Amino acid sequence: MHVRLILLQLKQKTLLLLKKTGSTFCTVLCTMAAQWGTAQNSGILRLSDAVNNGLNNYQSIKAKSNYIKSSSALVENAKNQYLPDVIGSLQEAYGTINGQFGPSAPIAGTVASSGPTYSKQNWNAAFGAVYLLNINWEFISFGRLQSRIHAAEAQVKTDSADYRQEQFVTGVRIAGTYLNLLIAQRFIQNAQANIERASFVQQSVIARAKSGLIAGVDSSIANAEVSGARLALLQATANEQRIRNELAQLLNAAPDPFTLDTSFFSQTPANYNTNFAVTENPQVKFYAQRVQQSNALEKYIRRSINPGLNLFGTFQGRGSGFDYNYTPDFTDRYTKSYLDGIKPERYNYLLGIGISWNLISPFKIKQQAKSQSYLSAAYKDEYDLVSARLKDQLLLADQQIENSLKSVQEAPLQLKAATDAYLQKTVLYKNGLTNIVDVQQALFTLNRAQTDISVAYINTWQALLLKAAASGDFDLFIKQVQ
Repeated sequence: MHVRLILLQLKQKTLLLLKKTGSTFCTVLCTMAAQWGTAQNSGILRLSDAVNNGLNNYQSIKAKSNYIKSSSALVENAKNQYLPDVIGSLQEAYGTINGQFGPSAPIAGTVASSGPTYSKQNWNAAFGAVYLLNINWEFISFGRLQSRIHAAEAQVKTDSADYRQEQFVTGVRIAGTYLNLLIAQRFIQNAQANIERASFVQQSVIARAKSGLIAGVDSSIANAEVSGARLALLQATANEQRIRNELAQLLNAAPDPFTLDTSFFSQTPANYNTNFAVTENPQVKFYAQRVQQSNALEKYIRRSINPGLNLFGTFQGRGSGFDYNYTPDFTDRYTKSYLDGIKPERYNYLLGIGISWNLISPFKIKQQAKSQSYLSAAYKDEYDLVSARLKDQLLLADQQIENSLKSVQEAPLQLKAATDAYLQKTVLYKNGLTNIVDVQQALFTLNRAQTDISVAYINTWQALLLKAAASGDFDLFIKQVQ
């Protein structure tokens, strides 16, 4: 009767310890239910909120948005090339007008003076002015300008596809890092619970060793187990800090401790099916758009050799301080007055049409077009590579979903058996019916079982996330965590 009473007391103490550390599956479920009921007002960072925050604040996504704005502005710039060139010029100068017969070519700094030819140099000078309006309009480019616009629009589509891809990839990374941080935090809790269990055993062993009921070596083994548990806690803490820092970077936030939604440890996804094909994946769409952009650019390069048909016109007004009949012999026929010199008195206009074509451009453009063609082929190869990888990942995701669901069914059985074994071994040890090695093995098995059940549930969500990432259907995942 006395032995039964001792066994009953030991059982009650052990169950109380397990309940305190949250080591049994039932205790975990109860804790999750309580946390879930107060999640709305407890400052918990939900996964869907983390994704939204990251998509709004992550610098890489903001950069992609600015790339779109930049390429959109270049489309408008390409369209504006249809507009004519209108150049207005106003020139006022003071100088001499000595003329001389002889050939010359325009270079920078050439003096342009019109006047009679003299037998000798003279230094009579006056003010003069030229008012000029030139218009040049390439109204027919034989598809060259249109292909340039199409190439610019293709760049906008590529940048937009890259933006959507960045959003998609960042969302997946945030979700994956969130789940990794969640399990890392659970590892810390399990390590803390393991320390408490090891300390509980240590206290019992030390007390029995001091009373001479067991060998002193058992206390050394118990001390080593406690030390190992503390080291495991340090490793779990370091891992949690690293993952937390990764999540903080994705959210563009300070790496302070996050309170996460622990309901993932108590439920599995309700739906694993998607109608999305791999071709709908934003990553695949980006690579497909790169091929289209390269093709559009190649077309523009080939059409850049086309000629241009231009309309042009000029209207000119001129003023001069020299009279029309000025000669060196009649020096009174010019004035040094500024206002008289810049006043326009002669006007000319010119209208015309012309076609221009660089006859050597086909030879210059040939290799550039050939290079762009090879680049298009390279983009197509990368598109095929990404598509094949995502198809393989989709198959792998289905396999992982199946395996993770089986693990969720098996893990509670393992935890219950490990809990019972630990309880039995501790009770038997206190009554001298087993050794410390058996208790140590039971402690290790229980700790592993606690870890396995947490990992099993998270793996179902990780597998679902992998399928969402491979198919491109991120809503399949995010709608089930809101």
